[in-house]
Amino acid sequence: MPVNLSAPQAADLRPVAGVRIGVAEAGVRKANRKDLTVFLLDEGTTVAGVFTQNRFCAAPVQVCREHLDGGQAIRAMVINTGNANAGTGADGLARARATCDALAGQLGIDAGQVLPFSTGVIMEPLPVDRIVAGLPAALADAQGGHWARAAEGIMTTDTLPKAFSRQLQIGGATVTVTGISKGAGMIRPNMATMLGFLATDACIAPDLVRQLVRELADQSFNRVTIDGDTSTNDSFVLMATHQAKHAPITVLDSVEGRALKAALLEVAQKLAQAIVRDGEGATKFITVRVEGGRTGEECRQVAYAIAHSPLVKTAFFASDPNLGRILAAVGYAGIVDLDQTLIDLYLDEVHVAVQGGRNPAYREEDGQRVMQQQEITVRVLLGRGQAADTVWTCDLSHDYVTINADYRS
Repeated sequence: MPVNLSAPQAADLRPVAGVRIGVAEAGVRKANRKDLTVFLLDEGTTVAGVFTQNRFCAAPVQVCREHLDGGQAIRAMVINTGNANAGTGADGLARARATCDALAGQLGIDAGQVLPFSTGVIMEPLPVDRIVAGLPAALADAQGGHWARAAEGIMTTDTLPKAFSRQLQIGGATVTVTGISKGAGMIRPNMATMLGFLATDACIAPDLVRQLVRELADQSFNRVTIDGDTSTNDSFVLMATHQAKHAPITVLDSVEGRALKAALLEVAQKLAQAIVRDGEGATKFITVRVEGGRTGEECRQVAYAIAHSPLVKTAFFASDPNLGRILAAVGYAGIVDLDQTLIDLYLDEVHVAVQGGRNPAYREEDGQRVMQQQEITVRVLLGRGQAADTVWTCDLSHDYVTINADYRS
């Protein structure tokens, strides 16, 4: 079961003016499941995206990059689950482009104005015929209020759909931010094996949308990890329809710009954290906070060393305060001049280690009490400077192995 995460209620997800969504059952991999989603974007919408850093990136990622770099206004997106169209070579590229051609033909736009996304099993041919056959039903289903349906339609091993909304006031106008994400395994930053789609009707300069998508990803989806694997299909897209009735935002470092970024970041972080809360077999949500580093980069090095350690993660699953594993991870994180005598370690409020050694006041039962919680904060103080950073992760359970062993069956 997901850790303190429930399915979104459709009534809580606010439509974004200028965005319509349709979902259909195309039988991409399995029958009788929502597996094909289309986004239809009004003219004038600005779209920007960031994608996986895996060099073996999937065909749809390559096509998305081409189309975003092509300079045409993006008017539609097509998303399938069940098949990743990755590791499919030139044939996979042709199939991704054929999907764009088919949707563009039905909408009367250019194929370069369509972005394709796929998620699912790698190294299997994309069943373009099924996707094309399902497009009319998806288009007929398109409505502004179908965010919850879309969140369900992009799931793979997720146990729950993931979607959040936020509204704020800018210049006397109501501005809406709504997003969905999917992901539960093969999750690691750069980016995680996830799809994320975030939309707003805010009126904002197009260049700022491209800047925002990178900054939002860096502070949300690039701060989560489940198992340390970087996927082939990771994609995060930000859409701004410019339909809210306020003066255009041209500077992010303004009252209006900061308010909008804060709202976008709140939703992006909730979507990213939901992926961890729904991690395959996860029973605990763990915040790893590293403080006192010389740079944010070395704080992240230490945080990810802890968050990626199978020994640390299995100890959390067992509620076993074998906390030397955390200190060991700090030590091998790669900071060559780290002084272990300056390091303090906390589990929530429990002070475990002081100046690199066991705190004389620490009691095993206090550590075990914290380890039994569903939500835990690991806090490491490096004693080297003023920088800090945070990573979110989960434990590693028997079910993780079972889910991934049975994934293709």
